[in-house]
Parts: sequence; structure tokens; C-alpha cells
Amino acid sequence: MKKILLACAGGFSTSMLVAKMQEAATSLGIPAEINAVADSDIEEHLDVEVILLGPQIAHRLSDIKEVTNIPVAVIDSFDYGTMNGENVLRFALEKISEMEGVS
Repeated sequence: MKKILLACAGGFSTSMLVAKMQEAATSLGIPAEINAVADSDIEEHLDVEVILLGPQIAHRLSDIKEVTNIPVAVIDSFDYGTMNGENVLRFALEKISEMEGVS
């Protein structure tokens, strides 16, 4: 089960993207638990394999990386804007795979 966390300013727009990602995961046969939170709540949800930030909070990337050893990345603006759940899911899985390659 892949555990993915999305974060944005309020957690609302990423909630819509979570639904699209979950649809993609189901259709691809990938077991995934995907959640969305407001950026102020990220530190309460560090039991995940990757944290993806909405483009509107890209400025928080280095701050969040400092408080965790979990991969943290910013979602592509186009994929975010078009709510392309499959592309964002693949991006998340890529980040998880990169981290697994390091361990």
C-alpha cells in the first residue's frame, strides 16, 4: 500500500486531485492511500512515503524538507491545474521509488 500525502494552502484543491489520483490507482491496480491536508497540518501526517505540494505552496518546499526525511516535491503546475490524477500518481510513485533506491 503506497501512502501519499498532498498538501495545499487549505487542503481543498488537493482533495479534488486526491479523488482523481485514487481513480487512477484503482484503474492501474495500484493499492494506494492518498490524503490531502492544509500545509499547516503536514507535520501531523508524516506517516507517508511521499509528500506532494500544490504549486501555490512551492515556497514551503525547503521548510518541509528540513523537518522530515520523507521525499517532498512540488506537483507540476499543468498536471495540478488540469487535475491529471494519473500523472500526479505516477510522479508520486517515481519519488517513492527514488527514495527506495537510496536506502
